[in-house]
Amino acid sequence: MTFPGCFSLSGRTAFVGGASQGIGRACAIALASAGASVIVAGRNDEGLQKVLAELPGCAGNAGGADGAGDSAKQEHGVCCVDYADWRAVQAAVDGLAARRTVHIVVHNTGGPAAGFAVDAEPTDYAKAFEMHVMTGQALVRAFAPGMRAAGYGRIINITSTSVVTPIKGLGVSNTIRAAVANWSRSLAQELSAFGITANTVLPGFTDTARLQSLFKGKASRSGNSVDEVTKAAIASIPAGRLGSPEEIAAAVLFLASPAASYVSGVNLPVDGARLAGN
Repeated sequence: MTFPGCFSLSGRTAFVGGASQGIGRACAIALASAGASVIVAGRNDEGLQKVLAELPGCAGNAGGADGAGDSAKQEHGVCCVDYADWRAVQAAVDGLAARRTVHIVVHNTGGPAAGFAVDAEPTDYAKAFEMHVMTGQALVRAFAPGMRAAGYGRIINITSTSVVTPIKGLGVSNTIRAAVANWSRSLAQELSAFGITANTVLPGFTDTARLQSLFKGKASRSGNSVDEVTKAAIASIPAGRLGSPEEIAAAVLFLASPAASYVSGVNLPVDGARLAGN
């Protein structure tokens, strides 16, 4: 392994969920910048098409994620599917896996609604489990055989620092994020012998539409302004600021690269040292 080649993703194909905005979009751009062919996935086709047009390299088959991803030529694509329906995801990715090898999966999707754990309906937990764990399992079941055959695979889950320290007012999310992290560590044990790693990135407070929505909800419930809620959150971060989606994507890019071949089963906080103070 030599530098800087150990960070190149030329000849690899990545599948990135939640790619129409925020962290998913930043990950798609970062992976494409490193030479990967990127399939952007999510339910917002218009947003995905816009991101597709932004990706470095040849836009390729924008309509259906067809084409060979095993050459140095980048062939990007779109997979429009709703992660709330794991069966639809399974059908889509099974078809994709039959056409090309996907070496990198970035499992990323919107988080469950805010609310206290005690107030949640049992169905709220079931829906979240389906969206995060069962959809993730559908992705891995589809793409792992190709990863094994290639001797190269990267499964990267985007969750939250709540895996380590639960966040007040996010009861369902806290529970499901932890389930994803332990599922990922189980995959790491089972797949490492095949050159496949599985890791989980734990973003802290990151400047995304999701975070702004959570801050607005907290402000409404507490009677404070959004600015006051934001300042209180920043005060809990030793770095003294919110993170950017690009900073999360940089961690994902490392984990996706050959440089991270001996890193597996890790929960990696990218949070400005917020967890370090807890």
